Amino acid sequence: MTPLQGRRRFLGAALCGGVLAACGSSDDANTDPGPAPVPDKQINDAIAQLDTLSARLMASTGVPGMAVAVVRGSQTVYAKGFGVRSLNAPAPVDADTVFQLASVSKGVGATVVATQVEKGNVSWDTPVRAHLPWFTLSDPAVSEAVTVADLYSHRSGLPDHAGDLLEDMGYDQRQVLERLRYLKLEPFRKTYLYTNFGLTAAAESVAVASGVDWATLSETAIYRPLGMTSTSSRYADFVARPNRAVGHVKLDGKWRVGPGTMPDAQSPAGGVSSSVNDMAKWLAMILGNGAVAGRRIVDEKALMPALSRQNLSSPAHDGRPDGYYGFGFNVGTTEAGRVSYNHSGAFGVGAATVFTIVPSTGVAIVVLTNGYPFGVPETLAAQFFDLVQFGAIRQDWATIFANAFAPSLAPEGSLVGVPRPVNPQPPQPLANYAGTYRNEYYGPLQVTLAGTALVLVIGATPLRLPLTHWDGDVFTFVLHDENAQPGTISKASFTADRVTLEYYDHDRLGTFAR
Repeated sequence: MTPLQGRRRFLGAALCGGVLAACGSSDDANTDPGPAPVPDKQINDAIAQLDTLSARLMASTGVPGMAVAVVRGSQTVYAKGFGVRSLNAPAPVDADTVFQLASVSKGVGATVVATQVEKGNVSWDTPVRAHLPWFTLSDPAVSEAVTVADLYSHRSGLPDHAGDLLEDMGYDQRQVLERLRYLKLEPFRKTYLYTNFGLTAAAESVAVASGVDWATLSETAIYRPLGMTSTSSRYADFVARPNRAVGHVKLDGKWRVGPGTMPDAQSPAGGVSSSVNDMAKWLAMILGNGAVAGRRIVDEKALMPALSRQNLSSPAHDGRPDGYYGFGFNVGTTEAGRVSYNHSGAFGVGAATVFTIVPSTGVAIVVLTNGYPFGVPETLAAQFFDLVQFGAIRQDWATIFANAFAPSLAPEGSLVGVPRPVNPQPPQPLANYAGTYRNEYYGPLQVTLAGTALVLVIGATPLRLPLTHWDGDVFTFVLHDENAQPGTISKASFTADRVTLEYYDHDRLGTFAR
């Protein structure tokens, strides 16, 4: 599986290996001597082209809003907004407009953890259960051994995007984390499987060790010291901002405001909101190895493990070398042989973000958009660093990234595009299917008879999913939420005392017993 495949929440876990050519890695983090210095004029020329490149991307894609910032050394040398915050109320985006960061939150959160490593509250190798004793996985030995580092580098063995569908059903953080124990694990410390809730468990254990909640810890450890006054790890703070960007999706070829997502349950993995002006301060701190403008924010020794290769995320393929993941960062090398750090973030209901840092150039870029993910911020960042390193854009990045994201934006279900049966077998009397069905992972499922139709009721919210008869004991329902793209169709297949919901059966846990 490439890092851009799989479940849709926080798409684009890694740019390395899955998309960019020559994403190798280095153990040396920011200490890499790198190739020869990039001429100042080349960097200045690259910055000078950002207005044009951004405008072209906005025009070619129609994405409603975008903000861009570039940091050089400790200085923000470019910060600008494009387009509008919302198509329903088209106020302009500027450099202080707050966007949801989605998985870009992971790198930000890793720097929060590093501050607690510096204080001695935890180490990267502290077992998660040392401070979160109730956290349990299906293998008792792994439960005892799994560390902050294991979960921040996605090597715990939890399946890809474990727990995300539970969040869509309205379960809170504790409920999701407790249910991870029902998931079968892949080999411990031998796999790369991207998990938002696994990383969240690690961060929450660090917060317990610090004595405050995660959002407060993030504010006191990183946001406040850096002067990131528009940044928060609480969704309530995001929705209270007067200058905020609303997520958009594209339906039937037309952009429109999306349903939105409240990611507090996995705040360390995807719940940060910020502006490019604020993120530029954070990027300057990374470029300074934990310090900015002469002020030490994070101890360099505590930070460096996050910026070093920790787990093989994408084995070499198609002429591209291995790609690696650190702790909340992708760690690789560019085509010019320069060490780079990056991370993408995305909400399927309307956010796409990226940052890229190439320390040997002294330059970093962050791009935030309020459109669903199909490669816009990644394209701009790649074009920019082509110009920085080579003086010219060398590849058709828009096509490369659009193709990479396309599989994750397709509707799911074995019946997508399948014609309805011309002469279907009739169902049983609908009352025969009604009842309460049990499932330890997803919780109870109610099948109710509403007039002349069946309705599934599932989850803590709960979701109400009308059923349409397909053939015999097979019915269907449709979904559109953070992880289900428009057009998603799921089978609901009944037997005498069970029903299997195709959409929820990726980990073979989608069967409910009456």
